[in-house]
Amino acid sequence: MDRLLRYFLRKFIRRGAITFITAGGDKFHCGDGTGPHLFARFLNAGAERRILLNPELALGEIYMDGDFVVENGSIADLLAIVMDQPAVLPGWAKPQWWLRYLSRHLRQFNPRRRARYNVAHHYDLDGRLYSLFLDADKQYSCAYFEQPGMTLDDAQLAKKRHVTAKLLLRPGDRVLDIGSGWGGLGIYLAETAGANVTGVTLSNEQLQVANARAAEKHLTGSAKFLLQDYRDVPGPFERIVSIGMFEHVGVDFYDIYFKRCAELLTDDGVMLLHSIGRSEGPDVTNPWIAKYIFPGGYIPALSEVLPAIERAGLLVCDIEILRLHYAETLKAWRERFMARREEAVQLYDERFARMWEFYLASSEMAFRKQNLMNFQIQLSKRQGIVPITRDYVTREEARLRRFEAGNKPRLQIAGE
Repeated sequence: MDRLLRYFLRKFIRRGAITFITAGGDKFHCGDGTGPHLFARFLNAGAERRILLNPELALGEIYMDGDFVVENGSIADLLAIVMDQPAVLPGWAKPQWWLRYLSRHLRQFNPRRRARYNVAHHYDLDGRLYSLFLDADKQYSCAYFEQPGMTLDDAQLAKKRHVTAKLLLRPGDRVLDIGSGWGGLGIYLAETAGANVTGVTLSNEQLQVANARAAEKHLTGSAKFLLQDYRDVPGPFERIVSIGMFEHVGVDFYDIYFKRCAELLTDDGVMLLHSIGRSEGPDVTNPWIAKYIFPGGYIPALSEVLPAIERAGLLVCDIEILRLHYAETLKAWRERFMARREEAVQLYDERFARMWEFYLASSEMAFRKQNLMNFQIQLSKRQGIVPITRDYVTREEARLRRFEAGNKPRLQIAGE
């Protein structure tokens, strides 16, 4: 077993410096010696066997189970090396990749009932978990780092501002927010632009929080949130926005998604889609992510998205690629989570905390070291709806900044 492990790991890990210690006490070095030198230990032969049989699934599992430990540094440090190799996949993992690719349509089959189950698996966890690492507005998607050194809260506010500017909102516009989360964006649109927002989610936990927040801000007349599938929402809407939801649609439902959006959007309407994407071609969902974090989820390539947009009769007005913004977002989430990790253990258990740590770290390194990015696609139904230059985005962001500055909560002295 030790010889096989040494042979395959050395063949895959060509960059960096990792010393592996087997369950039998054998040590071997991998990589070219550059960068920090990490030591990682397999605690039993079963963990070694699982890595050899199915490395993409097994690494996360043996870390969750406590059968694999990084003895100096963190799992993020190790993943930064593992996910920065010349080959994206170990050679011995390619047969499993092909099996997953051939069955990916089945794994991403998301009719209404299955879509609701998949959403509940992740988003109906204890709300206190997300409070451990998200910003104050509970934005659970890629932030927008306009400047180096921005705080997470400022970058998430900048994301809402950037999205709002691209929507070209007018007072009274009916807005559909597909995948409305905890309501932060919908409330922002109602507050800053006077829009009438309908947000839809499949998460009971998010629904309750979003409607409570709207009520607290006295916005129930202009920001309402429903437990409803986007396929069942009646229209029409002058604006449609979807942030971080498209990754749950599935490739076989892209035509349905865009055709329904086209039906719901008025002739003078604007839609903005914000999603994680692949800079390369179609692929499969990492099996560990699919099993433990996002069942039914898939990150699309633009080559899979644009044909469905064309078939729906929608016009692409603008595409913006956000490079490394999600890497910085995930880094902030990971650091905040680790600072409060013991609270996660108290909410669930140690295995869950290791699972969440691996999820945040592996996701960050996928953006930082591999081929993931975010895209924003602006759509309309006919020409002339969106200005022909991007200057309007800068102007509208400046207006929104002034609005935000003038509507900050006034500090009160005790007793006022």
